[in-house]
Amino acid sequence: MSEPTASTSQPPTPAQAGQPADFPPLEIGAFLRFCEGEWMGLRSRFALDAGLEGENGDEWHSSERGELVVVYLEPSSADSPGGLSLGPKGESPRQLLFAGDGSFQVGEQQGTWQLWPDGSLELTVAGAAGTVRERIWFTKPNLRLRSTVESRADGGPGRASFSSEIRRVSRPAG
Repeated sequence: MSEPTASTSQPPTPAQAGQPADFPPLEIGAFLRFCEGEWMGLRSRFALDAGLEGENGDEWHSSERGELVVVYLEPSSADSPGGLSLGPKGESPRQLLFAGDGSFQVGEQQGTWQLWPDGSLELTVAGAAGTVRERIWFTKPNLRLRSTVESRADGGPGRASFSSEIRRVSRPAG
């Protein structure tokens, strides 16, 4: 009987597995570019406050479908990774402008961003009423997940949401 030999085969690279070689994007500019597209999504929202049962007992949650259009905005300076213009399809978009120092601005609000080693982007906006954290990550190039958690200033829970979004992909003619 022969001895088993160690396998020298390596796991497939992302490109061999049908994903781009740079997936998931691990640099903020590449991550923002990767967000561009038309997304079909399902968002579930939850009110975490106690006492929000309501008449039917289910007012604490809701789900909605929607379409989101995301456009990458080229950097305005050498130290900026760029930004995103995003909003529901057919409505006015809002702009998130990112800076290389880990900050971003959306309208009058400012926050911080962190791109984690697992390829997820965390956005944090803190204000007098509390803190909102949103985490965005890709499980596949055309499947994006987002979770948002609001913590009130008194430390109590506020709201939370979870979204799964699928990028619309047009098939080549032929």
